[in-house]
Amino acid sequence: MGYKVAVVGATGNVGREMLDILAERAFPADEVVALASRRSQGQEVSFGDKILKVKVLDTYDFSDTDICLMSAGGEASKEWSPRIGQAGCVVIDNSSAFRYDADVPLIVPEVNADAVEGFTKRNIIANPNCSTAQLVVALKPLHEAATIKRVVVSTYQSVSGAGKDAMDELFSQTRAVFTAGEVVTKKFTKRIAFNVIPHIDVFMEDGYTKEEWKMVAETKKMLDPKIKLTATAVRVPVFIGHAEAVNVEFERPLSPEQATEILRNAPGVLVIDKRENGGYMTPHEAAGEDATYISRIREDATVENGLNFWCVSDNLRKGAALNAVQIAEVLVNRKLLSKARPAA
Repeated sequence: MGYKVAVVGATGNVGREMLDILAERAFPADEVVALASRRSQGQEVSFGDKILKVKVLDTYDFSDTDICLMSAGGEASKEWSPRIGQAGCVVIDNSSAFRYDADVPLIVPEVNADAVEGFTKRNIIANPNCSTAQLVVALKPLHEAATIKRVVVSTYQSVSGAGKDAMDELFSQTRAVFTAGEVVTKKFTKRIAFNVIPHIDVFMEDGYTKEEWKMVAETKKMLDPKIKLTATAVRVPVFIGHAEAVNVEFERPLSPEQATEILRNAPGVLVIDKRENGGYMTPHEAAGEDATYISRIREDATVENGLNFWCVSDNLRKGAALNAVQIAEVLVNRKLLSKARPAA
């Protein structure tokens, strides 16, 4: 049996990536529908070797659709996800709208796939923030081995995490620098070309940004509420791929060699860690890849049971589109979609 899948926000960076990944992974879909707002009606998007014409979300009937991959932003999701869920279609939402709702599972399949069964309360499953997704893939097997007490993470996040306009801004600013033109700033608070900005999302009362808070709340929800985590989120002039410098303090000893072996055997992880020039991964190399790459695994001798590592992943894939498709695969493999349909 094939499924009917709708992709909402199909003309955006993540929506296009969702369509590509559904095709790449040969997701068992009899029909895939591309949906977006009225201004995108009639645009064409690629799905494998097919071209799909974009339909309007407002007038689409979800009653015969099995899965909706939602990547249209938080406000659109708040309005549409509950309606779509009530129609019997399972929503896998990429926004932050429902991540912290107790009745909505927040899922990274390598980390907490079993929690997916809680989707039946609202027919909505949340995708985590891109920076959290790659982090917890790396932390999960280490936590099982030695129990994590505290995490300090600094992110180096690409502009694609802020959307197509942000990518265009980096490109146009870079060109302006080289041609001695005017550097115009619209999407970011400061110039992003040849610069780094320690500010992602809005500031909160305690001085942290919402992006930093998301990493704390989502790690606790998916991995362990006892883990203490502090983050500094930074935007860097890279088009695709997030990197993170991670410091972890454990309850029990864990050597760099043991951590390396654990991570080599962990799902979704690839260890590239040679202690030589170029023996590590960078965002440029991770772009277009599915794995979360770990490099620079080493002891932190300043605390008891401490380790440092470098974590890189394609934020449009594992941080968003790939993770959403993997969640859909869990629903299919566990035969959970029949639970979503209202009784006839």
